[in-house]
Amino acid sequence: MSKRRLSTALSRYVVSPVVKLAVRLRLVRGWAILETRGRRTGEPRQTPVGNGLADDTFWIVAEHGSKAGYVRNIAADPRVRVFVNGRWRSGTAHALPDDDPLERQRSLPALNARVVRLMGTDLMTVRVDLDPE
Repeated sequence: MSKRRLSTALSRYVVSPVVKLAVRLRLVRGWAILETRGRRTGEPRQTPVGNGLADDTFWIVAEHGSKAGYVRNIAADPRVRVFVNGRWRSGTAHALPDDDPLERQRSLPALNARVVRLMGTDLMTVRVDLDPE
């Protein structure tokens, strides 16, 4: 089994359900939930991500780059929502393949950055321009 398949399965069935619940209950601070629309179904898809909130911008480093499901969903529909600090915020996401994801991680929560580097196969930065409040 490839590293990408293994880390995706581990994330989908073990890590994501626990982290999503912990974020919703506000038990953890370094995480958030990204909601995209499924590119085939149109159904909402929620993925835990590191809390990359910086003013009205939300930064994410996708561990599998353009192969990550949420990055493919963003390519089909860039309108997203982010659950961060106890509330939902809407915005428009942009994949940034030319950005340096390792440098970007220096400003993101350290634990999430370590996990992404460990499990990742093709890191890529995603910027979400959040709508004004």
